[in-house]
Amino acid sequence: MSFVKSEQQGAVAVLTIDRPKALNALNPEVLADLKAAFEAIDQNAVRCVVLTGEGEKSFVAGADIGSMSTMTKAEGEAFGKLGNDIFLMIESFPLPVIAAVNGFALGGGCELAMSCDIRICSDNAVFGQPEVGLGITPGFGGTQRLARLVGMGMAKQMLYTARNIDAAEALRIGLVNAVHPQADLMEAALKMAGGIAKNAPIAVRACKKAVNEGVQVSIDKGVEIEEKLFGNCFETHDQVEGMACFLSREKPKPKAVFTNN
Repeated sequence: MSFVKSEQQGAVAVLTIDRPKALNALNPEVLADLKAAFEAIDQNAVRCVVLTGEGEKSFVAGADIGSMSTMTKAEGEAFGKLGNDIFLMIESFPLPVIAAVNGFALGGGCELAMSCDIRICSDNAVFGQPEVGLGITPGFGGTQRLARLVGMGMAKQMLYTARNIDAAEALRIGLVNAVHPQADLMEAALKMAGGIAKNAPIAVRACKKAVNEGVQVSIDKGVEIEEKLFGNCFETHDQVEGMACFLSREKPKPKAVFTNN
């Protein structure tokens, strides 16, 4: 995987898009490496993922304009499907994924960050969907996830104007969860990931599934999804251990292997 570096720190996997000379721009090769990196994660050993970009300038500056400039209609649609399939895989990945956004997150970079569960960014981060200025629409889910995250009015403003926003504005509108000094970003991301990793893994995964599936349906259907996942947690090691330790005031020991037994 020449464009994505992977390392494991305890129960946290750190994936770094490594194309800094191109500001980590996405092309088919980078997307393929990103998919392979997620597929290679050992989900029995890892409990949270941090995704970031190499260097201090850019998380992902966007899709590679050079590779898109000569695409036909069919090639453009296929490229959009490639990106959407991978971003949907990240969005539905069983483990929580934190985007640590350092610098530019434009176009496909903003879309990639939005496919993650949580976004934190450096104080020099810049977000935007500039596609209409290039004669195209967002192609990797930007029109869909942006509206779900920040509301239709703000999403349409960003999409129609192609205006970039800074970290403070991204925090204000709810696009990111927190802003940190650039030097502290990865430390903050790893601290959050470590905190998530300490919690009962079956329950954390169930929460992600409940939220992701529940927001797509009515509240009545959503609570049915929650009820089922809530019930599935019972009789698991983590539930038995967690509640017993709560009652005895001991520290629980979450099971390392993620089964429902």
